[in-house]
Amino acid sequence: MHFPPLSSLLAFLGLLAAAQAAVQYLGSCPLSTATLPLTELGHADGGGQMKHFVDDDGVNMFRLPTSWQFLINNDKEVSDTLDPTNAGRYDQFVQACLSTGAYCMLDVHNFARFNGGIIGQGGPSDDMFVAIWVALAKMYAKDDRVVFEITNEPHDLDLDLWVQTCQKVVTGIRNAGATTQMILLPGTNFDSAATLISTGSADALLEITNPDGSTDGLYLDIHKYLDNNNSGQNEECTTNNVGNFSMVADYLRGKKRQGLISETGASSSASCMTDFCTQNAYLNANDDVFIGYVAWAAGQFDSTYVLSLTPTLQSNGSYTDNELFSQCVLAPYRKAGGPLPTPQSSTTSSAGATKTQSKTSPATSSSEADRGGLKGGSNVASTSTTAASAPASTNGVPPKVVQVVKNVIVAMMAGAALL
Repeated sequence: MHFPPLSSLLAFLGLLAAAQAAVQYLGSCPLSTATLPLTELGHADGGGQMKHFVDDDGVNMFRLPTSWQFLINNDKEVSDTLDPTNAGRYDQFVQACLSTGAYCMLDVHNFARFNGGIIGQGGPSDDMFVAIWVALAKMYAKDDRVVFEITNEPHDLDLDLWVQTCQKVVTGIRNAGATTQMILLPGTNFDSAATLISTGSADALLEITNPDGSTDGLYLDIHKYLDNNNSGQNEECTTNNVGNFSMVADYLRGKKRQGLISETGASSSASCMTDFCTQNAYLNANDDVFIGYVAWAAGQFDSTYVLSLTPTLQSNGSYTDNELFSQCVLAPYRKAGGPLPTPQSSTTSSAGATKTQSKTSPATSSSEADRGGLKGGSNVASTSTTAASAPASTNGVPPKVVQVVKNVIVAMMAGAALL
């Protein structure tokens, strides 16, 4: 949970997708600092980066963090009404992602809080939080490629009450018409893989159901970094996380459920080039329970950022991946059986996002970089049109969700969270 500069709170996260022994998806700051990485909005070329990750690397998902404060355009009061202007801008970002054919993860990056108050626990009411998700769900109900991540890294809260909040959100999303999309369920203690089981988070979250009583499309949300305090702030890696992920893998197999590592990352130091590669090889080898992982970060982050995966723009307009992404995010996925980019794709994609038009829906989606100052993260979306099919889900996810081409997922961060 490192604290990147506010000016750099736009990024991509990478997530690996599943294939034969490869994961399925690879894939308090003032609102004035929130930016969406779109050239048409005067910021980074997020669209061009997403196109590159899709066309040149074959990734298939983006994480698009935002904050509740940005969605309502209000940093002082809690509201359950989305701001049309900010929602429209965020939708431009989402549409840029969807235009690649990728899965696009909506992430309210608020740590289960609004300006310090815990949702449903002395802060804003559950009903207000549910209303935001219902509005987003209605906006994207017809697009199966949209993924709902309830919030980023809850912590220091009453777990029983938090699970009740999450159940209300799931019910609200499904009843709003988003009946098949993936929903990620976050636990306490920053969603750490090391403590999801010991804190009781995993057991409690896996009791959450859809309105019909099924668990289709519901996945455990998992985070883990590799430095000495699991913050993602430090250059040196001190673990390859295989022990932690082995524990979670055994647990998920026993429960016949699956999870998605929606945030992990490392620097380009020698220790991380070893440990991060080892971790991601393990995740791909256990794709029966880990459907994907998101690597932090790219987009607005430049090459000086400690966890940078941002590709370099060349003079000819193409993008080139850095060594960390190539060797530790993409290579383990490819080695495990992840597909190459489609034959139609060129070897390099040109920079410059295609301008996207916001939906005409009046209210709903706006995004702000939500890490509340923590690890910052954003991912690049990637799309895959290869004809390979993903393995059947162990928790009965509807075919529209599980029939995803083996691929890498990368997600993008879109703003700054105000906690």
